[in-house]
Amino acid sequence: MIEETAALLFDFNGVIVDDEEQHRAAFQEVLAAHGISLTREQYYADYLGWDDRACFVNAFRRAGKALTAQDVDALVADKSRRYRRLLDASLVLVPGVVGFVERAAREFRLGLVSGALRPEIELVLDRTDLRRHFDVLIAAEDVAACKPDPAGYLAARASLDRRAPLAPTQCVVIEDSLPGLAAARAAGMRCLMLSTSHAPTLLGDADAVWPSFHGHEPADLRGLGTRR
Repeated sequence: MIEETAALLFDFNGVIVDDEEQHRAAFQEVLAAHGISLTREQYYADYLGWDDRACFVNAFRRAGKALTAQDVDALVADKSRRYRRLLDASLVLVPGVVGFVERAAREFRLGLVSGALRPEIELVLDRTDLRRHFDVLIAAEDVAACKPDPAGYLAARASLDRRAPLAPTQCVVIEDSLPGLAAARAAGMRCLMLSTSHAPTLLGDADAVWPSFHGHEPADLRGLGTRR
């Protein structure tokens, strides 16, 4: 039996803000400064959907370079500075997301779950006046493991559940990355995928795939089907 949707849990990068290229460029710049090359294709195939710490740990491991915990902290801070500089030059939201979020907030409880750093998320939400619509915000600093681990989505559901009962099956996740889709599945939640970062042919495990928010209403997710 399909439980009617009570909460929408949004990913951030590629779902709220169209900034994957800024993240890629900032990550690429930091790696290049340490003698590690990364192509655009490699970023989207191997790193999209991970948090910054996991990205650097894996990139250095693949390059055969050692890292200390302090090194990782410094790399993440450097990447964040570069990302914010790039974002200041060009802040673009995913088409149709503002109106969709505003309408969704009238029908559902909303959460945001991201592997991005909290200051980066808050920067965008405050500049776009979207922050007021979200009941809970889970950032990279709030969980011990990044997507595809379900920790972020489980934490968001638990936070909402403390205010009023909410089962995982009452949640619909909105994602754009394959690790995000895996995290939603592991959390026992249904998942809508936006094909903003991957071709629709790669997203067949989702409950629904939309090319964008245009032409869709939040109510379309109220009875979203279970996994095929």
